[in-house]
Amino acid sequence: MSEELRRSLRQAVIEGNAEAAHTAVAQLLTAGMSPLDIVEGVLSPAMNEVGRLYEEGEYFIPDLVMAGEAMKMAMAVLEPALMAQRQALTSPGVVVIGTVEGDIHEIGKSLVGVMLGAAGFTVHDLGVDVPAAAFVEKVGEVNADVVGLSALLTTTMRNQQAVIAALTAAGLREHVRVIVGGAPASAEWARRIGADGYAENATEAVRVVRQWLTVP
Repeated sequence: MSEELRRSLRQAVIEGNAEAAHTAVAQLLTAGMSPLDIVEGVLSPAMNEVGRLYEEGEYFIPDLVMAGEAMKMAMAVLEPALMAQRQALTSPGVVVIGTVEGDIHEIGKSLVGVMLGAAGFTVHDLGVDVPAAAFVEKVGEVNADVVGLSALLTTTMRNQQAVIAALTAAGLREHVRVIVGGAPASAEWARRIGADGYAENATEAVRVVRQWLTVP
């Protein structure tokens, strides 16, 4: 029964069925599976599979959004159980992400957050239209290892550079790595503004962050 429920949860996440994911997680908890095992044994591998399907061209943005929503629904059920049992994932690092000031595009940034969270990282998603000062404040507050800056408009790209400048002015830049992304961004742009890296999509962002923080 437990193995069947595991398969059901895995498929629910991969297929982006949020309601089925919610039900399967609740049933697994009732069956006695630990919240930590559900995350590490089912949810994380399922999101890795979603990333692979996207990378290979079998999945598209809507598929990723639906899988992300299913993952969020599953985690909403699990978080109280994790806290109740005082279980916590061993996070390989802390990441602060957000879409820079002036830009309200959210899908790409949210996908990165979901996939980093599924990979075990502690993620603080600041949302959209985030001013440089808010990034600086959060980085200092949570002692972040990585900052992810998203921009989908050529007119807001410069605000990625503004965040880096603000981190430098606050004396935090040498303690945190910066990754940039978004349609107009590129590896060359990242080099030009002093970022540490660039990711074309959510899968690549996870790969880069894993490499930086030496996660196998």
